[in-house]
Amino acid sequence: MEEYQEVEVELAYEPRGVFEEFHNRQERWAIIVAHRRCGKTVACINDLIYRAISEDKENAQYAYLAPYYSQSKNIAWQYLQQYSEPVLYKANQSELWVELVNGARIKLYGADNPDSLRGLYLDGIVLDEYADMKPSVWGAVVRPLLSDRQGWATFIGTPKGHNSFYEIYKQAEQHESWFTKTLRASQTGIIPDSELQDAMQIMSEDQYLQEFECSFEAAILGAYYGKEMRALTDARRITRVDYDPLFPVHTAWDLGYSDDTAIWWYQVVHGEIRLLKYHSSNGHQISYYTELINAQPYKYGTHWLPHDARAKTLASGGKSIIEQISTQIPLKQIKIVPSLSLQDGIQAARLALMRSWFDADKCEDGIECLRQYQREYDEDKKVFRDKPRHDFTSHGADAFRMLAIAWREEEVKSPKDNSIRGVVVGKNEVTLEELWRSSPTRTSGRI
Repeated sequence: MEEYQEVEVELAYEPRGVFEEFHNRQERWAIIVAHRRCGKTVACINDLIYRAISEDKENAQYAYLAPYYSQSKNIAWQYLQQYSEPVLYKANQSELWVELVNGARIKLYGADNPDSLRGLYLDGIVLDEYADMKPSVWGAVVRPLLSDRQGWATFIGTPKGHNSFYEIYKQAEQHESWFTKTLRASQTGIIPDSELQDAMQIMSEDQYLQEFECSFEAAILGAYYGKEMRALTDARRITRVDYDPLFPVHTAWDLGYSDDTAIWWYQVVHGEIRLLKYHSSNGHQISYYTELINAQPYKYGTHWLPHDARAKTLASGGKSIIEQISTQIPLKQIKIVPSLSLQDGIQAARLALMRSWFDADKCEDGIECLRQYQREYDEDKKVFRDKPRHDFTSHGADAFRMLAIAWREEEVKSPKDNSIRGVVVGKNEVTLEELWRSSPTRTSGRI
């Protein structure tokens, strides 16, 4: 039998004082709300390495998850290589993983392809910049991977309004099983006061409070629907929304070819837009979405598609999206959303949000898309461009824009109910005599 000799290894990492408590934690779950440039990614990569080498688990697997795979590669891979070197057995740069001398493996992933995590087990994971991820990544994908090995998780990031990162933070504050830490620039002393003063002069107040003072209350800079979504939250119109079988359910789509296809299910009930369900996914054929539509227990009205659904593609044998969908859904129920400019569509969405109610659970990802849908920022000119930033929020927000345009179109076409007890009032031409004749007549009894 081989004999193993214990060797003391010193990692080339000296933690900043603000992270010592984090490294010494005993809690299974942790969340750190941290200002920019405080070193949270370096701290968490080293925490991964330390736990991977010291936790005595057979065939251990650990993960670092960033919003995008490219972020993992550009930000964390260099740190992982550098700090794991004293305990490194081998590394694979093309697949972004390292294996340590005890057999434990650490791999980098991107939340833009959460399916790459499915089927794994994990002993621990760091979710970096969680505020920029789809909320379902944690509950639907990551959390189950930790169950059979009783793995741990650390959430880190900078606030972006009252989103899923905020909700997890507020929940964590109420439970002793969580380690929580907030690192504000005015308290950590990591960034010199002179630099903070300069940043304060250049940045807007909301931007500074969000990025350096970890404020969840600051508005998301450049968000198209920030005020409207905050008003919805304050009015408690993100709640439970039940299906009403007396009214038809409509759908609004945004079609993704190389990325997400997004669908909203909604009803219009007495002027209210009730959002029942949201779905987005990629890599599926049109038949997947038609089957998803037909699997719902709804009586359908209209399925609204964007104007590019008319385009024919070689991959589908020269058939358009409409032609493909109509094999499973009656053609008479399919309509194309009128073509409007982006700005007109955004304005229509703002108006629609004023009438909207969202199911908090079934629309969770879509709500997050609307909260974080932002203008693209020009770093050189220091101004926001007139076009949206393309990220995970784009398709959900675009599908809602289709919904809003379709809703406005139907509102314009719908005849107004100008009747009083069945007597039509077109131009105030109804007479008192006509109203009297249409009124119910009492046949018996006293007044």
